[in-house]
Amino acid sequence: MSSRRDRWAELTGGQDGEEYARRFARLAEAGHDVHGEAAFCDALSEPAARILDAGCGTGRVAIRLAELGHRCTGVDLDRSMLAVARREAPALEWIHGDLAHLDALGLDPGFDLVLAAGNVVPLLAPGTEPVVVRRLAALLRPGGLLVSGMGLDAAHLPLPEPTVTLTDYDHWCAEAGLTLRQRCATWSGDPFHEGGGYAVSVHARPAA
Repeated sequence: MSSRRDRWAELTGGQDGEEYARRFARLAEAGHDVHGEAAFCDALSEPAARILDAGCGTGRVAIRLAELGHRCTGVDLDRSMLAVARREAPALEWIHGDLAHLDALGLDPGFDLVLAAGNVVPLLAPGTEPVVVRRLAALLRPGGLLVSGMGLDAAHLPLPEPTVTLTDYDHWCAEAGLTLRQRCATWSGDPFHEGGGYAVSVHARPAA
């Protein structure tokens, strides 16, 4: 496992699963769309795509994608989050593991799409970001997509300041053999403008 705790664990102590689930339940009850990430990924995917939700949390996105007919696996290091996911969708595959050590989890490569939503990349353990991007890219099939969403300023992060820039992230993706296909400002697909506070990025592995 990583020698340093990820930033999410530093913030929550790994005990935030139930409250996180309640927060999104309240948003849904208030009429907010809580399935933007799933809709975005579904639009990029062929039917019954094989999808890895990396940093899946309580499983909200993977569960919705499974409802849309995709074959989903979720991985997270926070046991309290996974407990919620397993309760809500016991038939799906939920794996406890560190994204920096995905290669040790026995996952078969060839995913059509790998998702890192919910500020997964900015909340990784410091210094592990390039390794995680490389591990995620290695699980993609030729032509597969890595989709990420991340805050770029304090207003869009549970942190006092950003930890990752788009320049950094694009560089890590390029080192992993991925190319930028699309960038949006929201999961609804709004155009991204330089200086924006949030980015949804789609990088592709070259087709064989």
